[in-house]
Amino acid sequence: MTYTAHLDTFARDHLPPPEQWPELIFELPELQFPERLNCASELLDRWVSEGQGERLCLQGDRGERWTYADLQARANCIAHVLVQDMGLVPGNRVLLRGANTPQMAACWFAVQKAGGIAVATMPMLRGGELSQVIQKAEVSHALCDARLIDELRAAQVQCPTLREIRLFNCSSEEGTDNLEAIAATKPAEFSNVDTAADDCCLIAFTSGTTGKPKGCMHFHRDVMAICRCWPPHVLKPQPDDVFIGSPPLAFTFGLGGLLLFPMTVGASAVLLEKATPDALLPAIAKYRATVCFTAPTSYRVMAPQLPQHDVSSLRKCVSAGEALPAATRALWKDASGIELIDGIGATELLHIFISHEESTAKPGATGKPVPGYRACVLDDEGQVLPPGQIGRLAVKGPTGCRYLADPRQANYVLKGWNLTGDAYLVGDEGYFVYQSRTDDMIISGGYNIAGPEVEAALLLHPAVAECGVVGQADEARGQIVKAFVVLRSGQSANAEMVKTLQDFVKAQLAPYKYPRAIEFTNQLPRTETGKLQRFRLRSDVAVKSS
Repeated sequence: MTYTAHLDTFARDHLPPPEQWPELIFELPELQFPERLNCASELLDRWVSEGQGERLCLQGDRGERWTYADLQARANCIAHVLVQDMGLVPGNRVLLRGANTPQMAACWFAVQKAGGIAVATMPMLRGGELSQVIQKAEVSHALCDARLIDELRAAQVQCPTLREIRLFNCSSEEGTDNLEAIAATKPAEFSNVDTAADDCCLIAFTSGTTGKPKGCMHFHRDVMAICRCWPPHVLKPQPDDVFIGSPPLAFTFGLGGLLLFPMTVGASAVLLEKATPDALLPAIAKYRATVCFTAPTSYRVMAPQLPQHDVSSLRKCVSAGEALPAATRALWKDASGIELIDGIGATELLHIFISHEESTAKPGATGKPVPGYRACVLDDEGQVLPPGQIGRLAVKGPTGCRYLADPRQANYVLKGWNLTGDAYLVGDEGYFVYQSRTDDMIISGGYNIAGPEVEAALLLHPAVAECGVVGQADEARGQIVKAFVVLRSGQSANAEMVKTLQDFVKAQLAPYKYPRAIEFTNQLPRTETGKLQRFRLRSDVAVKSS
């Protein structure tokens, strides 16, 4: 490690022991980073210093239309507030709480400039959930949308470390906690803290698909590394692209896709406070967006609505966050003419590490390792499996898992590899084919059944809007396949529909994979990022079976 700029050394003091780190590789020439590095200088300030400050950078719901120079000035003013008014010293953790807005982006860059560590949180988190994050990261400062302050105040009661809060999007210009009013009195110039490349700059908490969130620690170097791997080699963005999408900036899929990656090439992004499928399509038309980031569920919902909207500006569509069913890929391609770019990433590795270009897409396959990363499939003993055999996906590259003071670090890293918790096999031509989360594998009558495979089959039926599949304990077979199904409007949830769907799956897959139990429901449990929370379905099954 190089000499840290952090006066508050909490993050460095709570890194996992070096022997528990994954192996980091920097094989690409563009991954050779200097010892001193601040990602705000690289992603934001350099465009202004190179004379391109008037390039469009961010647009928002409230009519914001900021250039790179605008964003820099606002981030600089907020950085002064953090240091002068809130007493931030390099290494302090700053909670960011707000929807996707240009102001939220300015706050994120302000934290980087001041040498702080950004801890962005999903807007819908409640006080109890926020208190877990604040306590775990020992957060001392917070920048919060005024509309979301109630839950943060509730959390603060349980969090003595949180001593300074400032609000943005206030309804009144008055108040000593009004961030924007205070920032307006500050200079528009700021000297960025001379951080080390391996100083922690963000702690990203996992979104909760498997239970209790974990804090993933990432460095300034990591932020720049993901910008130099997947975007130039797979996405291939252009300076005039307009990015848009649904993932929150607090989710690393959203941070990369809607802020870091466009700014890597001097492009612009549209930040929508609410980017539901119904809102996203008209926004694409309004802003003439060219690159869209969202989850498979959204593409499936949007596909039938495409004829009502002018989305002719779109040229790239990226799917991540959960497995992309072949049926959804085909549905979107038929409706839009655009081949989805699929990818798998993880909060632990910051962004996408296996993906494909549109021209090399294979239905049902995620792709190949992104340049800069390596991947393989391991058995339970950590040995590499040959092609065609299902095992644990293992990845290594310039980024990797470093949990904040968490014993689960030892479970995620094995022999230098990051174990993502996904079951994969390597198929034809070296393509990695998703099977399941390793804890979503259902063992029934001696057969291994991947829940997402059954989900993909059910989604082919026109009556099915959404579904989730888990294992249910069974005395005779160990487990049986149980499906939770959300039907489309006008469909009847009755015994006849159960048999119809069971027979349909039997016709799509090996008969032993069909769902022996089907429960109809109005909605499925999902994280705010749109991921299906199968652990909650499994918990529901366990309660009903006891």
